[in-house]
Amino acid sequence: MSDQNSVVAVYTTHTDAEEAVNKLGAAGIDIKKISIIGRDYHTEQNVVGYYTTGDRMKHWGGLGAFWGGIWGLLVGAGLFLIPGIGPVLVAGPILAAIVGALESAVVVGGLSALAAGLVSLGIPKNSVVKYETAVKSGQYVVIVHGSPEELAQAHSLLGATTPVSIDQHLAAA
Repeated sequence: MSDQNSVVAVYTTHTDAEEAVNKLGAAGIDIKKISIIGRDYHTEQNVVGYYTTGDRMKHWGGLGAFWGGIWGLLVGAGLFLIPGIGPVLVAGPILAAIVGALESAVVVGGLSALAAGLVSLGIPKNSVVKYETAVKSGQYVVIVHGSPEELAQAHSLLGATTPVSIDQHLAAA
C-alpha cells in the first residue's frame, strides 16, 4: 500500500461518512486502504484506549450501529481518549499509525497521537491541524490511501458525496 498518498474528506454526519465509505467499496476501492476517524460524544465509559486488529470491538459508544457497520467493513478498530479532543474512534490503516505513535511515545512537534499518526502517513502538519479540529468539532474524517491513480478515482467518488472539504496529499517523488 502506498500509505504516503491520500485523499481526505471531512463529513458533518456519520451518515454522510458511512455513505462515502460504502460508495468507495461499491466502486471497487480496496477497503483495506480506507480509514475513518470520528468522535463519539456519547461514550458512557471512561476508556483511555482500546484497540483490536480483529473483527470485533467490545465497546461501541453511543453510535453503536454506525461504528459496528464500519468495524465490519474496515480493517482494525480503536477507541482512544485524546486530551483536548475526547473519545475518538478510528478504523482502517490510520489505526496502526496512531498505535505506533503511542507505543513509541512519538511526539511530532507537540501534536497529539492522532495528529502524529496522520503526519506519519504523509499528511502535512498544516492539514493535520484542520482534520484534528474537524474531529474535535464532531465531524468525521474519511481517508483513502493508494496510488495517484487510485486516489483520482477516490477523489471523484468522494466529490460526488457531501463532504465539507476534500483534499489530496501526494508524497514527494
